[in-house]
Amino acid sequence: MTDAQRVAIITGASQGIGEALVAGYRARGYAVVANSRRIEQADDPMVLAVAGDVAQPGVGQQIVDAAVQRFGGVHTVVNNAGIFVPKPFTEYTDADYDAVTGVNLRGFFEVSRAAIAAMLTREGGGHLVNISTSLVDQPNSQVPSVLASLTKGGLNAATRALAIEYAGRGIRVNAVALGNIRTPMHDATSHDFLAKMHPLGRLGEIGDVVDAVLYLESASFITGEILHVDGGQSAGQ
Repeated sequence: MTDAQRVAIITGASQGIGEALVAGYRARGYAVVANSRRIEQADDPMVLAVAGDVAQPGVGQQIVDAAVQRFGGVHTVVNNAGIFVPKPFTEYTDADYDAVTGVNLRGFFEVSRAAIAAMLTREGGGHLVNISTSLVDQPNSQVPSVLASLTKGGLNAATRALAIEYAGRGIRVNAVALGNIRTPMHDATSHDFLAKMHPLGRLGEIGDVVDAVLYLESASFITGEILHVDGGQSAGQ
């Protein structure tokens, strides 16, 4: 990797928002390490697919090691992998808890810890972007989702904490808190209901998310920010 070549790690990259983020960063000239549980190698030699479940101990380190070995370093991480399980609180199972906290918390923790350690070995800092949800700020009785609030609320707090801890080392940390986005996660029959949760009256599009992440990527004076991409949902109803 030359000094000019920048490298991004994107988790949850096999479809939807993650797949679009890979394309977005490649369009900006980044080499990309794309992670998901199951992911095919791309024809593009500047995209390295690393299969693995970030909920499993050690996988985060493996992803970062692969980035360093193939491209020489890490400049950006987008912690996009996540699980959303909407249920009444008393219906959550221990298996639900383990699955959601495994991906949303351990996945973030291990990938970010390894990536920041790699960033600290060179000059120039780095950037982390955590994908969160506006349900942290605006709970909705029609979408009970305490495990999302528990884990993504923790990500919001960690975003601010890491931003302050590493500001002096040139590492920025931000989050993008999403409303309902038109992705394979949502069945088409739910789209009308989900759109009504947003004051703007529509679903967000994957491109809206990519635009927000890439904006933060280029916004060098922004750190510790929770950027809401939610059609006004976080402002109220």
